[in-house]
Amino acid sequence: MIIRETDLKDNPATNSSTLPVSNFIRNIIEEDNRVGKWSGRVETRFPPEPNGYLHIGHAKSICLNFGLARDYNGICHLRFDDTNPEKEEQKYVDSILDSVRWLGFDWGKHLHYASDYFDKLYEFAEDLIHKGKAYVDDLTAEEIRALRGTLTEAGKNSPYRERTISENLDLFRRMKAGEFADGTHVLRAKIDMTSPNINLRDPVIYRIRRAHHHRTGDKWCIYPMYDYTHCISDALEKITHSLCTLEFEDHRPLYDWVLDQLKDVVLCHPQQIEFARLNLTYTVMSKRKLIELVEGGLVDGWDDPRMNTLAGVRRRGYTPESIHLFAERIGVSKADSWIDMSILEDCLREDLNERAPRRIAVLDPLKVVIDNYPENSEEECFAPNHPQKSEWGKRVVPLSKIIYIECNDFMEIPSKGYFRLSPGVEVRLRYAYIIKFVNVVKNVKGEILEIHCTYDPETKSGTVGAEKRKVKGNIHWLSAKHAQQARVRLYDRLFLHAHPDAGGGDYKASLNLHSKKIITAYVEPSLNQVQPEERFQFERHGYFIADRQDTEPGKPVFNRAVTLRDSWGKST
Repeated sequence: MIIRETDLKDNPATNSSTLPVSNFIRNIIEEDNRVGKWSGRVETRFPPEPNGYLHIGHAKSICLNFGLARDYNGICHLRFDDTNPEKEEQKYVDSILDSVRWLGFDWGKHLHYASDYFDKLYEFAEDLIHKGKAYVDDLTAEEIRALRGTLTEAGKNSPYRERTISENLDLFRRMKAGEFADGTHVLRAKIDMTSPNINLRDPVIYRIRRAHHHRTGDKWCIYPMYDYTHCISDALEKITHSLCTLEFEDHRPLYDWVLDQLKDVVLCHPQQIEFARLNLTYTVMSKRKLIELVEGGLVDGWDDPRMNTLAGVRRRGYTPESIHLFAERIGVSKADSWIDMSILEDCLREDLNERAPRRIAVLDPLKVVIDNYPENSEEECFAPNHPQKSEWGKRVVPLSKIIYIECNDFMEIPSKGYFRLSPGVEVRLRYAYIIKFVNVVKNVKGEILEIHCTYDPETKSGTVGAEKRKVKGNIHWLSAKHAQQARVRLYDRLFLHAHPDAGGGDYKASLNLHSKKIITAYVEPSLNQVQPEERFQFERHGYFIADRQDTEPGKPVFNRAVTLRDSWGKST
């Protein structure tokens, strides 16, 4: 099922308001508070792996975890799950911190790393061995997999499962001391190889990995597995509600088993609650695939504005407020569904319609000479900074004899219903005068070089009597003398198909080869000194942002964040 923007508009539960929208997780918290389960305490966490940049799916989890903590006067921890040193880098840590801050959330003193707990995790592993609940296995990964069984067939015990406690302790300590090669030994939880839940069939909880860790250096050559680390980290931080996506539902019995075995040394047992992850059309959510796009040179890095990473959507022009609105609008449920990209885009339009000043840009310029306009003359026209916000005032748009209009605002042989400039037709220059076509100048190839027109000096917008002359067409323009050149990047969706990785096919075959177009355009002179990340509505063209990296004083670079309306279905 795909949920589209039109499916949500008439649903009161998705309308933005100052009150949080109810969902099943809030209901659980309300009931916990009612019965005093956590003494009214709400403590959540967001636990990213520092092996890539966060994407829009993570934003849903960030808004949920931090939002719940905020609404219940609780605490949300930011904890890095840094248990896989071969894939983790400090640059990913930095990017994650930056993205969470950009979304407007603050973890305060509650910044943690799983590596903070490596000593404790090791101690607890020895405790499990002492209790006869863990053992060292010499089988290879392939042999373990072969004995694990299937969904319909029970697993088989490892021949090393019945080692003595003293033998297991000795081997585990020697693993820690670096006596064994990578892959030769693992520590496994001793649970039940016949369990219908494969996650409980003696899962590996420690493996040998000689890899430099970005925080602990070369101190450790054994590293704990996620399922073992995560629940203990939650407990040590006294998390109350451990929220994760549905793929971890089958892991919850293991989460609870580990904490039950350690209840005499780990005194908190958080509640794991699963919710449906975000599935967004025209994107891929797999971090592995995002890495392939970056490392394969198919995009311009992690912050390419076509990427669904938070760094990418930020550079594209999305606002934190639009992401919050999106997270609120799609809600939280237990049912998997697909959210149509149009919902995310419309949240941005809704936000920027209120906050973005209006400006004029001519993206595909056509030269127009106003024959009867005085030579070397110019005058000021006035345009509102926002049509619905008079308090924002007006700005000056200078006019001179030669102007630029959009190429598609002139048609030599107009089609039916075309009301812009054409032979025999008058149009109004927005905020200025009515002009009338005179003739067209072409080169030897028949290509249009310039248009000649005349103007009616009695029709200036805002003057007495100017509106008596009525014309159907109204086009935007810029004075050639005053317009500033700017580099403009027109972005579209990165993939042509709504489900680019459906059915296990090659998602790269669905790449939209025309998702990025760079042009030289003309903009209002005031935009020459635009600051990075300033946002505007370019009239008729959409919402644009000054690129946060490439914009320099006198050299503006604009990225189109979104068009004024969803034209994707019509253009593909």
